[in-house]
Amino acid sequence: MKSSLVLVILSLALVVGLVKSFDFHEKELETEESLWDMYERWRSHHTVSRSIDDKHKRFNVFKANAHYVHSFNKKDRPYKLKLNKFADMTSHEFRRLYAGSRVKHHRMMQGSSRGNGTFMYASVQSIPHSIDWRKRGAVTAVKDQGQCAFEFIKKKGGITTEENYPYMAEDGQCDAHKENSPAVAIDGHENVPENDEDALLKAVAHQPVSVAIDAGGSDFQFYSEGVFTGDCGTELDHGVAAVGYGTTLDGTKYWIVKNSWGPEWGEKGYIRMQRGVDAKEGLCGIAMEASYPIKKSSDNPEAGRDTKSYDKDEL
Repeated sequence: MKSSLVLVILSLALVVGLVKSFDFHEKELETEESLWDMYERWRSHHTVSRSIDDKHKRFNVFKANAHYVHSFNKKDRPYKLKLNKFADMTSHEFRRLYAGSRVKHHRMMQGSSRGNGTFMYASVQSIPHSIDWRKRGAVTAVKDQGQCAFEFIKKKGGITTEENYPYMAEDGQCDAHKENSPAVAIDGHENVPENDEDALLKAVAHQPVSVAIDAGGSDFQFYSEGVFTGDCGTELDHGVAAVGYGTTLDGTKYWIVKNSWGPEWGEKGYIRMQRGVDAKEGLCGIAMEASYPIKKSSDNPEAGRDTKSYDKDEL
């Protein structure tokens, strides 16, 4: 019994270690030697392998990024940065590799929509103060992956479950049998009216929504925690999912956004982005290209039964 308990504790410690952030002290930034040791510690923490020729170049990039993160975190801002797995990449490299202009205006989701071109939530007058679809079992675990589109799901006749065909972060051949064993099908997708955060709010109140954002900036690259209010444009280059919204104790409104850069990035793979900004496009263009799948009849008789179990509030 005692040995079993020890194994459980060790397992929990291992899990915690896997998601623990890389921390450093100001003194480590003072000399080239301490910075080099810090870089080696960072490489070990994130299991980053570099060639001898590439290491010195990467070290100089890491050094500049470390100073930037440290300087930023000394400011009074509503969010913090950290030296994550992208810390020895320039902002240009990061944008090219992880925010690679994969979303083209206009619009993100091409192909068949609902058919009548209307927004099904247009007449909604009240929504909950906050909602988090992760707590309702509507969001899968964060992974390090690309994006997929609703039209692919429709053309394939549906999509199978993650349990039946689990995600593997490696190249390989598709399992046609599992690929063609859909557990749920959709009838198409619908676009949220563009440049309209109120419309996006109505949609997210009812289900997770695919959105596109400008995610190529340094602050997004190193985001750690808090409500992101950082500098970003509207050059949409990354597809993510809005899976909820809320308000902080000081009254700051935010979106809960699921990213696809692994659970070590941000708040366990998520970012809270400021909601209700002056720009009609929303912060980082989040309101420009939003879409969601539609289903006229449910394959699951349990779906939607608790949709009115929350307290509602006028828009």
